[in-house]
Amino acid sequence: MKVKDVMHKGVDWVSPDTPITEIAKLMRAHDIGCIPIGEDDKLVGMVTDRDIVCKGLASHSFDAGRAKARDVMTEGIHCCREDDDLAKAMHHMEKLQVRRLPVINKSKRMVGIISLGDVSHSASGDMLTETVRSVSAHH
Repeated sequence: MKVKDVMHKGVDWVSPDTPITEIAKLMRAHDIGCIPIGEDDKLVGMVTDRDIVCKGLASHSFDAGRAKARDVMTEGIHCCREDDDLAKAMHHMEKLQVRRLPVINKSKRMVGIISLGDVSHSASGDMLTETVRSVSAHH
């Protein structure tokens, strides 16, 4: 099975200057836990709900009314290709200990996101169990 068979398609990204409040509203409206961040037509990071809490709300000088994506985002992007085998993408998630990966096509354009939730509907029980165990392990 290929990544493109199980991923969420049609994912959008926002700029690093997007207010955190807008990102949180997008997360709530779409029932998602992360938003890709792009600049100059390239992905540059991700903001997760955990980033907002741990890097934002939990810090001493955080002002939610003024904070932007760049203030809390995790820089750098790890991704997989839509034509990758699902097992390869799952191994990548395990190694990085991430629950989601942006998916790119041959032209390096983001075409979706694959999450553990997506994988749970398609992977074998043993493979899914190992991936969840590895991703969820304490750092």
